[in-house]
Amino acid sequence: MPLTGCYSLAMLRESPFHNRVAAANQTSLWSHWSGHLVVDKYQSSEKFEYVSIRNAVAMFDSSPLYKYRIVGPDAERFLGGVLARDIRTCRPGEAQYTIWCDDRGYVNEDGVVFRHGPGEFLLTAAEPNLAYFQDLVGGLAVEVTEVTYDYATLAVQGPRSRAVLGELAPEINSLGYFEHTAAKIRGVPVTISRTGFTGDLGFEIFAASDEASVIWDAVAEAGAPHGIVPFGQTALLIARIEAGLLLINVDFEASRLAENDEHRSTPLELGLCWMLKGIDDDSRPFIGRRAIRRERADGTSRWKMTGLMVDPFDYDRKFTAAGMVPPKDHTPVSGDMMVYDDDGQRVGYATSFVYSPVLQRHIALARIRPDLATTGTRAFLEFTINHRYEQVAAEVTHTPFFAPERKTSMP
Repeated sequence: MPLTGCYSLAMLRESPFHNRVAAANQTSLWSHWSGHLVVDKYQSSEKFEYVSIRNAVAMFDSSPLYKYRIVGPDAERFLGGVLARDIRTCRPGEAQYTIWCDDRGYVNEDGVVFRHGPGEFLLTAAEPNLAYFQDLVGGLAVEVTEVTYDYATLAVQGPRSRAVLGELAPEINSLGYFEHTAAKIRGVPVTISRTGFTGDLGFEIFAASDEASVIWDAVAEAGAPHGIVPFGQTALLIARIEAGLLLINVDFEASRLAENDEHRSTPLELGLCWMLKGIDDDSRPFIGRRAIRRERADGTSRWKMTGLMVDPFDYDRKFTAAGMVPPKDHTPVSGDMMVYDDDGQRVGYATSFVYSPVLQRHIALARIRPDLATTGTRAFLEFTINHRYEQVAAEVTHTPFFAPERKTSMP
């Protein structure tokens, strides 16, 4: 999702919420996401924002996500041939987390598709895909248009998010996980979905861009008795690692932009096989299907995405022995951290790493050799301590690391 590409300040766009976001940003720390200026953290410590996500309620400007409107008599047929997850199982008023692949079965990107009617969909993505989708239309009766700048999108996340939004739009009280509904907030037409990127109870509000300030003010006012705060990129990244949610350009690369196959990933390697139900159904020959089926049949997956839980005693011991205070930094780390087995052989690498405030442990998302990617398997994660490589004991575990019942339960 966040922080991709290189931009000068003159090139960066402001989100529809920028006036409100800028006024709330006490640190003046900014970053960029999809060509937009975004807040890194609003307060001196991102942990305060994170705690609000997990214990109260917080809001995040997710407007920079690319948005595509897909409409027409053949819209379902079109998406059925592009998306790896079966769009036919998504009814109006529902949404799906999904991926799309190339013809060799490598993942191009992931996103969320919202179904508004028999032939009307909205698809969100972290990277630009308009030309790619339009090239696939062919002779189908479907139109794909980008509507990114038409919408302001505000994520309201945390255990009290239902109480806050329920005051503004009572319709949300009956929303199931990954469902959405039309509503009005202070007279402004909106779509509210029970979705988010924190792995907690949460909702996202889609409104016309020119009504952004009305929506922000309404949510801030309704949320004030519940201690609502805005949160930035850093707190979001902590939460998404705990939730085991993959991030493009960190945990995987878009196949069409990757330098070579070492930088590409298949759905099976990313642990997304759960969304491939119906892959053997010949009535839906989506892009990459043959290659994925062949990989599954031949057992040729190179890696399996899994979780790693660092041994806190070994971690503290290694740093203390080097004369250092063991760091417990909440700032997420991305990049290849090598993983080894008992024999010192490299068996994978971690892509995301953070000290989890809720677990009080260091955790990582990692690609591990499939035969070792079993919960409870012992592994060693490589750190640099006093300019030397050191291996710290860890254990393979399932993801998500944190999955509260409230995320999917009904009131």
